[in-house]
Amino acid sequence: MSQLMKLLEAPVNERIPDLRSGDQVRVYIRIVEGTRERVQVFPGTVIRSRRGGNNASFTVRRIASHGIGVERTFFLRSPRVENVEIMRRSHVRRKNLYFLRGRTGKAARLREKRF
Repeated sequence: MSQLMKLLEAPVNERIPDLRSGDQVRVYIRIVEGTRERVQVFPGTVIRSRRGGNNASFTVRRIASHGIGVERTFFLRSPRVENVEIMRRSHVRRKNLYFLRGRTGKAARLREKRF
């Protein structure tokens, strides 16, 4: 049965690096508008990452204009994700950073991980 499941899995998107919670990223997404196609950038912080084969995903949160928080979930195996750039990594102590939803401004900062 596991061989059958492996045959049904989508190919891994090599343009997506190893992401962790707390990473500041820029996600480049391919968007189709009518007959035209363009690439849109979605910058933000990874607040959640899920593993699990075809269902593996990560959620990015950013603060849009007027302080409104916007979250978007991307599938790791999606061909729509053109590229993911890691801008910086942060030191976090948990996997899901849902506490950032209630914070704005300086309270929403994460400590940068130094190598």
